[in-house]
Amino acid sequence: MTRPLPLVAGLLGLVFLALAVVYWLTPAGSLPSFLPGFQPGGEHAHVKHALGSLIVALILFVFGWLQRERERR
Repeated sequence: MTRPLPLVAGLLGLVFLALAVVYWLTPAGSLPSFLPGFQPGGEHAHVKHALGSLIVALILFVFGWLQRERERR
């Protein structure tokens, strides 16, 4: 592998996928305070944040896969 771009895109995709799971399963009051959407005492999940993170993760996975295929040729 001569270019690290597919690896970086894949790792960032994993980070955003984990972030989507955290947003989906954790109430707003239990989120870490450094994440956007933290609301003390909030009981709702941030579905829009979760979907946004999931979409970014999928885009990064596709981008990494396309870069890897381009590298093989």
